[in-house]
Amino acid sequence: MKKKIRILAAGDLHGDIAQAEKLAQRSEDENIDIVILTGDITHFGGPAEGLIGPFAKRNKKVFLIPGNHENVETINLLADLYGVKNLHGYYAIVGDIALFGCGGATKVGPILRLYEEEVKYLLGRSHKEIKDFKRKIMITHEHPAGSIIDKIIPNSGSQSIREAVDQFKPDFVLCGHIHEAAGIEEKIGSTTLINVGKSGKIIEL
Repeated sequence: MKKKIRILAAGDLHGDIAQAEKLAQRSEDENIDIVILTGDITHFGGPAEGLIGPFAKRNKKVFLIPGNHENVETINLLADLYGVKNLHGYYAIVGDIALFGCGGATKVGPILRLYEEEVKYLLGRSHKEIKDFKRKIMITHEHPAGSIIDKIIPNSGSQSIREAVDQFKPDFVLCGHIHEAAGIEEKIGSTTLINVGKSGKIIEL
């Protein structure tokens, strides 16, 4: 029997250092294998000090994407500084699980706003190398169009993310962005969509 990988996923910290410390401590207390941050780690591209360090101090493996409140350069800087992995248009493999993703948002800025065509390209590029993996997690900041989250703030989701869910059929899609939807889970076909929120969600796969 394969050992399940325990994942702590969270997003929308918006510069909250105290919450980053809480999540890092939780990752230690709950024997988390990997941490996934779904964007908006900083607030309007502000200081990032203290937001990744608490996880690094506990030797946790972190994967992250930018939200719409920081640019790719900020995330790359954090990745280089702390040895974490940026999944914006890229992939990573943890055991027999493949991670791939795309950050930013298509409907609103204020910093990283993408066209739907860019989202489609980045998700396709990152998925191409891991398409044969049976267990996959897609990480996005924005949610797929037509989901329950889309009903909270109408037409706030991405059609390209929805198409990627339908085409690639990942086990999970982990997102953030809409704070009012934090904690919402739903099924889209065989895929479980979770808005992980600031408080975070633990999943096993």
